[in-house]
Amino acid sequence: MRKWIAVLIVVVPIVEFWGYVEVAERLGVGKTIFLTLATSIIGGLMMQFEGRKVLADAKAQMNGRQVPGKIMIEGMCVFGGGILLLIPGFVTDLIGFTMVFPLTRPLYRMLLMKWIGKKIKDGSITFFRR
Repeated sequence: MRKWIAVLIVVVPIVEFWGYVEVAERLGVGKTIFLTLATSIIGGLMMQFEGRKVLADAKAQMNGRQVPGKIMIEGMCVFGGGILLLIPGFVTDLIGFTMVFPLTRPLYRMLLMKWIGKKIKDGSITFFRR
């Protein structure tokens, strides 16, 4: 896991810088800065709206005496997408928007569920039942 974090720390800034250069060449520096600020603001608002919706759905399921497992994974996707939207850059914004947007979120939810299932099978994640 640590090696992946080290790779991300090196690769993400390089990719984001390349994205800024490409967008600035096509649109200009001023529009690029405006676009960066606009995506951060829109992403923050979208994260807030979707996060509230996920919390309301989880609360409704808990009030109905159900475990909100699927909803909690959706909440993790919204949170992760929100973090990516706050990081300045176009590539992270693209991934963040797809994680927050309800129509594309199931793709990430499926990947996250597979990853968690693999970790449970390996024994690196354990859970307790009552």
